[in-house]
Amino acid sequence: MSRVDAADLAGIRAHHPEAVAEAAARRRRRPLVGDRGRLMIVAADHPARGALGVGDRRFAMASRPDLLERLRTALARPGVDGVLATADILEDLLLLGALDDKVVMGSMNRGGLAGAAFELDDRFTGHRAEDLARLGFDAGKLLLRIDYDDPGSLDTLHSAARAIDDMAAHRLPVFVEPFICRRVEGRLTNDLSAEAVTRSIAIASGLAGTSAYTWLKVPVTANPDDMARVMETSTLPAVLLGGEVGASPGAQEGAYEKWRGALQLPTVQGLVVGRSLLYPADGDVAAAVDTAVGLL
Repeated sequence: MSRVDAADLAGIRAHHPEAVAEAAARRRRRPLVGDRGRLMIVAADHPARGALGVGDRRFAMASRPDLLERLRTALARPGVDGVLATADILEDLLLLGALDDKVVMGSMNRGGLAGAAFELDDRFTGHRAEDLARLGFDAGKLLLRIDYDDPGSLDTLHSAARAIDDMAAHRLPVFVEPFICRRVEGRLTNDLSAEAVTRSIAIASGLAGTSAYTWLKVPVTANPDDMARVMETSTLPAVLLGGEVGASPGAQEGAYEKWRGALQLPTVQGLVVGRSLLYPADGDVAAAVDTAVGLL
C-alpha cells in the first residue's frame, strides 16, 4: 500500500473540489449489517474535538497522513465493516478510494471540545442528516453527554432528539453514544457505573419521535459482570465503544476480554473502536484489528 501523499490530496481539493462528490457517487455501497450479522467499525472522529492524544503521546493523531495510512491498513483487514469519522477524514478516504464496500458513518456533533469550559455543549458542528443522505453515506453518530448539575444538558437532549428525527426522516441509522457525566476538580468524567450506564441507555432510547433507526453505542461498565443486567434496559441494537485503553499490552488484553464477554449479550451487534486499534502499544495496527475482529 503506497504512502499517503498530503500534497496530492491538497492539490485535488484546491483544483477540483468536485472530486469529493464524484468519488461519493462512484462508491460501491453495502448493507449496514452484512451476512455475518455483526459490525466492526473503526472510529477516527477524535481530532475534530481537539482530542489528539493517545496515552502519553499528546499529539499522536495530529499527523493526518499517518492517521490515513493507519485507517487504510485497518479498513483493508478482513472483517472490518467500515469507519466512523468527520467530513474531512471521510472525504480524504473517498479520494484515496478506501471506502468501497464499507459502511461509512458520519460524526454529527463535535462542538464539545475536549477540555474546554463548554465541553458539554455538544452542538451539531459536523454532518447533518441531509449531508449524509446527499453523499450516500450509511449512518450517523452523535454523542449524548448529560450532567445532572448542568442545566445546559437539556439543550443537548433537545438537539439530539431533533437530530434523531432528521435521520429517521431520511431513513438513516443513527448511533447514539450516551453518558452520564460530572465534573471532578474541573475535569469532565464519564460515569461508567452500572447505575449510570443503565440510566443513560434508558434516556437515549426514549429520545425523538421514533426509535426505528436508533442504535446505541455503549461503553462496557466499570465492572464487566454488570453488563448483562445493564443491556436489558433497551431492545435497541447496540455496539460497544472501545474508549481509550492503557498503553501496556496487558491493558490491551484486558480490554479484549471485556469486549469478548459483552459481545455475547443478545442486543450487542458489534464493536466501534478507534485509538486502541489505530495506535496499539506495539504499533502493529493490522494485528490489533485482526484480534478485535476475532472477538466477533
